[in-house]
Amino acid sequence: MKSLAVILFLSLSILGCSSKAHNEEGTILTQVNDYKIGWQEFEGEFRASNYGRVDTVESRRDFLRAFIDRKLILQDAQARGLDKQSTFMKMIEKFWEQSLLKLALDEKSKEIAGSATVSDKTIKDAYDKLSKEGKADKPYDQMYNQIKWEIIKLKEAQAMNEWLLELHNKSNIKVNYDLLKEDK
Repeated sequence: MKSLAVILFLSLSILGCSSKAHNEEGTILTQVNDYKIGWQEFEGEFRASNYGRVDTVESRRDFLRAFIDRKLILQDAQARGLDKQSTFMKMIEKFWEQSLLKLALDEKSKEIAGSATVSDKTIKDAYDKLSKEGKADKPYDQMYNQIKWEIIKLKEAQAMNEWLLELHNKSNIKVNYDLLKEDK
């Protein structure tokens, strides 16, 4: 505990240094055992955290305490071999898959979003159809943007489905459906 107080005191002393020293790439803010925490690492983590919403000396001190605590817990977990357990490895694998899936879908969504267009005739035809079905509760000019948005979203969903179908078609997928049966 005494060493934590010393580290914290030294860390806070460094926080009080000039901003020129803060911006130097090699400036070490604090050290937790053998792990050195540079000013830039701290600054990036601080800004990305909830503590960074209000940039005060107090919020920086609070964040630094929490940051040091987190590093201590992680170091203890590694020393006990928790990072080599199969449950941890499965958690990492799931996180990796979810993150990569999100990134791929976000990228494809952005690509598709820029390509979907709708003609005024298509919008007018959709409005006329809604009118015939008694579903148009407003005049055409008031429903124009909503109809356009809905058609674009539909086209984007179709493009995503076509992309997924394309991925299926160019892949070699084999499934043993017998294993899905209830009577195994």
